[in-house]
Amino acid sequence: MGCNMNKYAKQFLLRGMAFGGFGPVVAGIVFLSLDASLPDFYLMGTEVFLAILSTYALAFLQAGASVFNQIEDWPIPKCVFFHFLTIYVTYVGTYLINAWLPFSWVAVGIFTALFAIVYLVIWLSVYLSLRAIGNKMNRKLAK
Repeated sequence: MGCNMNKYAKQFLLRGMAFGGFGPVVAGIVFLSLDASLPDFYLMGTEVFLAILSTYALAFLQAGASVFNQIEDWPIPKCVFFHFLTIYVTYVGTYLINAWLPFSWVAVGIFTALFAIVYLVIWLSVYLSLRAIGNKMNRKLAK
């Protein structure tokens, strides 16, 4: 088990490093769009720096968290729980740190409910699609 977990930890880090850089790129595109569309838009240096660091961390952790769904020794609910928790904490933390989400229980509660609903819809869509493909392949093999 320990050796397998080292393999998954390495995959987590490799995926994070491979895709972490996309976070600041997306933040830059958003800031560029806001600058082009809002006449009085400006950011302080600390805001830009914080956005770069936090969006890198967000992309790193989101990419790395995909490894949870591939840990063969874990049951599906455990994989989904750790994936959801990692993604949720990363997003809500990034949004709160950058003040993109107001720091109030109501705002965090609404964000949490919407995040959970969207996550569940996406997860069920992927799960049901993969299950249908697997069933189709099994029927072809049985012939």
